[in-house]
Amino acid sequence: MAPRLTAKGAATRQRIVEGAAEEIRERGATETTLDDIRARTATSKSQLFHYFPGGKEELLLAVARHEAGRVLSDQQPHLGRLTSWQAWHDWRDAVVDRYRRQGQHCPLGTLTSQLSRATPGAQAVTTELLTSWQAQIAAGIRAMQGQGEIAPGLDADRAAAALLAGIQGGVSILMSTGSLAHLEAALDLGIDRLLAAPAA
Repeated sequence: MAPRLTAKGAATRQRIVEGAAEEIRERGATETTLDDIRARTATSKSQLFHYFPGGKEELLLAVARHEAGRVLSDQQPHLGRLTSWQAWHDWRDAVVDRYRRQGQHCPLGTLTSQLSRATPGAQAVTTELLTSWQAQIAAGIRAMQGQGEIAPGLDADRAAAALLAGIQGGVSILMSTGSLAHLEAALDLGIDRLLAAPAA
């Protein structure tokens, strides 16, 4: 169990996580060793295990949570402000730009594949990411419904789930082919569907 941390300790732990994330983005989770992370973050072995007593698996889980947070933060402020059609199109561009910059290498996917299914919280990382992402999209749909821009009868949660599923499918194809075309199509058609559902 991780120790209760002071503000300084929490900052040190975060520095290790961020350094490990950078190392993993460059080398990949499989190739990155604890010695690589220690060298990059200038931490001793005892210090590393003080903050991550579960060893590499616990550290990988912390890095996975960090990368999941980046997925959402890279879409801000647009994702949290889907209150106009311009905001929706700005969000669309932010999502495409995020994955264009990421390319075919997905740090989060690599990390979660390296974690054992028995690792506490491993599956929860992806679940929490998708739940938060969908909730913010749905909140934007409801905001537009409140302004009379989208029909009130549209199920915001299902529409958000469908849009998110399209994004994830597009990202999956990007990982396989290097093409952004499917991601762009999923976003464009998903937003067009919302545009085509004006309030009566």
